[in-house]
Amino acid sequence: MESTNNHNFAAGYSSSSPPPRRPICPNCNRPQPVCLCKFLPSSPIATKTKIIILQHPHESQHKLSTTPILTKCLLNATTIVNRRLKPGLSKLLDQSPPAVFLFPPTPHSSPPINISDLNITEDLVLIAFDGTWKHAKEMVRSSEEFLSRFARRVCLDIDESVEGGSIFDSELILRKEPHGGCVSTMEAVARCLRVMELDGAAVEEKLIGVLREMVRLQAGFLKPMNPRPKLLKNFKQKTSVMEDEN
Repeated sequence: MESTNNHNFAAGYSSSSPPPRRPICPNCNRPQPVCLCKFLPSSPIATKTKIIILQHPHESQHKLSTTPILTKCLLNATTIVNRRLKPGLSKLLDQSPPAVFLFPPTPHSSPPINISDLNITEDLVLIAFDGTWKHAKEMVRSSEEFLSRFARRVCLDIDESVEGGSIFDSELILRKEPHGGCVSTMEAVARCLRVMELDGAAVEEKLIGVLREMVRLQAGFLKPMNPRPKLLKNFKQKTSVMEDEN
């Protein structure tokens, strides 16, 4: 009898069978061990600033993307999954509202405005790009013709040569970035809202708090990562060229 039972058990189980899927939280859509629900705002934060996030299709499948959590936190944040912004994707942007789009300077772009120097006299739309460094550059380049009709380019006040520019300048890194000054989409938006909202400091604090918990929970499942030297070198070379031209 014992032999038969063991045989039947083996027949119903194969070493090649996929492991059982981890239970997913239906609210934050994250695995239960890294559920963020108790850290999310009790209700999404209302802002005068409307936020549009253009997310690369590949990024929408990435488990460590911060955009889904960001849109859980903010009432007026919308994600568009596409490789570029163009007419017909957003009713809001089709109206050519006063807007800014966030991206660091590149050698062939006009110098952006530092977000802290932005003179805000009206409610703005904030546009952010969510993707790898390579994809984000491509997305900005292909969207600039459309954006030039109504949006100004802004950047964060970050010096990539100074440590501490991001909460990810430590072993609690979620993603490999080209240099220390790179930040996640959620952190970038939080920094912008600090300047753009009347209660911006409180909004930033809440968003960064959620992000810190995401990093803390995820840290146990990640290997320590360092910035990528090749990308850092290329970034500094391009920045140097741009400064020489100016």
